[in-house]
Amino acid sequence: MNYVKTGLLLAALTALFGALGYALGGQGGMLIALGIAAATNLFAYWNSDRIALSAHNAIEADETTAPDLVRLVAELAARAGLPMPRVYVLDEAQPNAFATGRNPQNSAVAVTTGLMQFLSRDELAGVIAHELAHIKNRDTLTMTVSATIAGAISTVAQFGFLFGGRGDDRPHPIMGLAMMILAPLAAMIIQMAISRSREYEADRIGAEVAGNPLSLASALSKIERAARAIPNPQAERHPATAPLFIVNPLSGSGMDNLFSTHPATENRIAALYELARRVSGSQGRPGAAFGELAPGSPWAGRPRRSPGPWG
Repeated sequence: MNYVKTGLLLAALTALFGALGYALGGQGGMLIALGIAAATNLFAYWNSDRIALSAHNAIEADETTAPDLVRLVAELAARAGLPMPRVYVLDEAQPNAFATGRNPQNSAVAVTTGLMQFLSRDELAGVIAHELAHIKNRDTLTMTVSATIAGAISTVAQFGFLFGGRGDDRPHPIMGLAMMILAPLAAMIIQMAISRSREYEADRIGAEVAGNPLSLASALSKIERAARAIPNPQAERHPATAPLFIVNPLSGSGMDNLFSTHPATENRIAALYELARRVSGSQGRPGAAFGELAPGSPWAGRPRRSPGPWG
């Protein structure tokens, strides 16, 4: 159902874009708008990962600079049936993470230094598995496309009258003015709805990959509290990247409404607890139903509490 909803929302964005172009410039305006969309989407398709990582001054990690982190990502990627993504660290106190890339073969997972300090190993595994689920579902490409179309709608709305045609097919000026005001707002709402629709599915798959829904639930609770108290200056400077993060990195309300980039964290936690209840049953503990991390992993069997950096 989430895939159908996402497809419908993307179609709505595209239709809105065409309608805006037509309202501002008739058939010529519609063609110009679609041309802008095609060009920006092509650029975003090939460069979305570099744009997002550069915006947050991400530093690539390897087994020399962050061996435990890289090994954890490698193990979880193998469990998810994915090629090894590149691993990046953001020098940010706010605990958070995101994934990016146009496909699983060209993907990256980025975590903040705050995330590694705030979370236990099991919780960190849940967060990384959530991001890998976005890569597996190609949500990173979907969000890039939706963000690009939404941004193009705003651009066309701002400069629409400069591109407007002079022919008889141009709609009434009041209609064009209304579209110029309302279209960016509608695009923002649709983009946020796409983002929210993908988070629940990534939580579910991430819980299965990591082996325990309750670890991811605990991580979300910690991240939500910390994100409200600790600012993320780079995210504030680049708000278009906010939907990529596991929890909204921007200051302000986290309510589950039309203007939030993510579902309410308490709703996501409740869904994970319900998932744990459904699958634990006869196994007696949530992780047993999914399969724990490999016994040889440096992350297996460690406590879920977070006494300090890296547990």
